[in-house]
Amino acid sequence: MGAVENVAPQAPVASKAPIMALLGNPNCGKTALFNRLTGARQKVANYAGVTIERKEGSFTTTGGHGFRVLDLPGAYSLSAHTPDEEITRDVVAGLRANEAAPDVVVCVVNATNLRLNLRLVLEIKRLGLPMILALNMVDVAKKRGITIDADRLSQELGMPVVETVAVQAGGEKSLLRALDAMWPVAPGKPNPLSAIDTVSVEQTQREVRRILDLVVSAPAHTDDALSEKIDNVVLHPVLGPIILAVLMFLVFQAVFTWAAPAMDLIKNSVDQLGGMVRDAMPDGILRGLLVDGILSGTGSVLVFLPQILILFFFILVLEDCGYLPRAAFLLDRLMGGVGLSGRAFIPLLSSFACAIPGVMAARTIQNPRDRLVTIMIAPLMTCSARLPVYALIIAAFIPEREVYGFLSLQGLVLFTLYFAGIFSAMGVAYFFKRALGANQQQPLMLELPAYHWPHLQNLALGLWERAKIFLTRVGTVILTLMVLLWFLSSFPGAPEGATHPPIYYSLAGILGRGLEYIFAPIGFNWQICIALVPGLAAREVAVGALGTVYALSQTGEELAQSLEPIIAASWALPTALSLLAWYVFAPQCMSTLSVVRRETGSTRYALLMAGYMFALAYAASFLTYRISLALLGG
Repeated sequence: MGAVENVAPQAPVASKAPIMALLGNPNCGKTALFNRLTGARQKVANYAGVTIERKEGSFTTTGGHGFRVLDLPGAYSLSAHTPDEEITRDVVAGLRANEAAPDVVVCVVNATNLRLNLRLVLEIKRLGLPMILALNMVDVAKKRGITIDADRLSQELGMPVVETVAVQAGGEKSLLRALDAMWPVAPGKPNPLSAIDTVSVEQTQREVRRILDLVVSAPAHTDDALSEKIDNVVLHPVLGPIILAVLMFLVFQAVFTWAAPAMDLIKNSVDQLGGMVRDAMPDGILRGLLVDGILSGTGSVLVFLPQILILFFFILVLEDCGYLPRAAFLLDRLMGGVGLSGRAFIPLLSSFACAIPGVMAARTIQNPRDRLVTIMIAPLMTCSARLPVYALIIAAFIPEREVYGFLSLQGLVLFTLYFAGIFSAMGVAYFFKRALGANQQQPLMLELPAYHWPHLQNLALGLWERAKIFLTRVGTVILTLMVLLWFLSSFPGAPEGATHPPIYYSLAGILGRGLEYIFAPIGFNWQICIALVPGLAAREVAVGALGTVYALSQTGEELAQSLEPIIAASWALPTALSLLAWYVFAPQCMSTLSVVRRETGSTRYALLMAGYMFALAYAASFLTYRISLALLGG
C-alpha cells in the first residue's frame, strides 16, 4: 500500500527521529489516522513481556521532518483498568523499561463526542509533554450540525488544535503542518504519574463541561437519526438476537464457501511444487525432508489461510461499521447467566479462527475474573485447525444424505460439533463462576458508535497484519513441527524382513504403541495415537500425520481422498465418533498455551487449561465410544 498523495516522498527516517504517540478513546479514529500517516511503512510486534500488540511506523511531514509514530491501545483514562490501558499509561508516562517517553503526544478525539474524550486530554496534559489535539471526524460532526471553535479550544487547552478526517486522503494535512510548526521537538521528561491525581475526577468533569459550553455549538438533538432507526431493530429484545444469529450463520457459511477456490489453488500449487521437487531430486533423505516434511506439512496448514482471512474480514467489517459493540450488548444478559460479560463475545468470536487472537482479545475485559474465565474457555470454540479432521472423518463415515429434503446430514453433524464446542464453553464458564467464587455483576458500559461504511484501507491493512501473523506461525512453529514429525517417522528405518510399514519401527511408531495403552479404552489405535502427538503443537497437521502413519505419499486433496476409504475400512464407527468427540475438547496447542501463560502471567493457568481440556476430551471420547459400542457394536 503506497504513500498517500499529501505526504512528501519518503526519505529514510533517522534512527533518532522524534517519537510521536497517537492515543485516544476507542472508536475515535486513531488507528485510521495512524494508517493514513504511515501507509505500508508500519510494523506490528508485541510489547516486551506481554502479548499486547505494538504498532509502530514512520512518516515524513510535508516540511521534510521525519517522525516515528506509535499507535497506543485505546484508553478512556490514564487510571488504567485493563492491560491495554496500563500499556498506554506506562508508555506515555515513560515508565516502560528501556523505552523513552514520547517526544510529542497527538491526542485524537472524536469531534462528535468531545464530552467523553476531553477527560483523557486533560489528564495527559498534566504530564507536561508537548501535545497536539487532533479533532477527528469533523466531517461527521458538521453533518450533525455540531460546530467546534478550534481556536478557542486551543486557547482553553493551551495546545495546538487541528481538524482531521482520517478516512479521507489529505485528511491529515493540518496535523502535518502542526508538526512542522513544532519542529524541532525538544525532548522532554514527563511529570510523575501522580500529577494526574492532583485534580479530582469531579473537578476534571466540571472543567470538561466548562470548555464544552465555550467551544461547542450543537442542535438540541445531535444523535444520528439513521443509527437510531437501525438500533430500534438490531437492539430489539426479540429481533436483535435473531438478526445476530442469522448474521453469524451467514458469516460461517461464507467462511466455508468463499474460501473453497483459494484453498483448492493452494492445495494444487503445493502438490505441483512437491511433484516438481520429487521429479528433480534423487530419492533420499533430503528429498524426503523437503517433500514429505516441509512442503506437505506447511502446505497442509497454509491451505487454511483463506478461511482465516475471510473470518477476520467479516470481524473487521462488523467492527468498523459499529455493529460488534451492539452484539456484545445483546449477549450480555445471556453470557452473564454463566458468569461472563458481554465483552467476552468478541474474544470468543475471534477464537473460531484461532484461539490465540481470542485469548489476546480478552485483555479488553476490565474485570480480572471475567478476563481469566474468557481466556480459559476461548480454546473450546471450534477453531479452523479442527476443520480438516472433522471433514475427513465426516466424509469417511457419515453418508452424504439429505434430511427433510433440504438439509445435509454431513452439514448437520458439522454444525453439531460447532454447537458442542459452544455449549461446553458455557458449561465450563459456569463451573469457573462457582469455583472462583461469586463475582459482583458489573453493568456493561459500552460506547455505541454511529453506523458508517467500513473503510477499505483499514480493512486491507488489518487483513495484511493477520496474514503476516499466520504466515509467521506457519514458517516457525508448524515448519519446526513437521520437520520433527518427519524425522520421528523416518528413523530408525525398518529392519530386514519387516512385516509392518516402516513407520511401525520408527521412533513415532514406538511412541504411538506406548500411548495406545492409555488411549485403547476410548477406541484409539497406535496410528491415531501418533497423529495426536503433533496436535499438541498444532492440530492442523493431524490429517498429514495420519497419512504418514498409513504410509501414503500423496498430499493435500489427494491425501484426504485416499485416507477416506482406508480409515473407513480400518476403523469401527465408534472409533470415528470417539475421535470426533476428542477434537471437540482436544488439549490446546503449545502456541496457545504459551500465549495463555504470557497473558495471565502464570504457568499455572496454562497447565490448568491443558489439564481440564485433556480430562474433558478423554471423558467425552470414553462416553461416546462406550455408548456407540453398546448401540452399534464394534
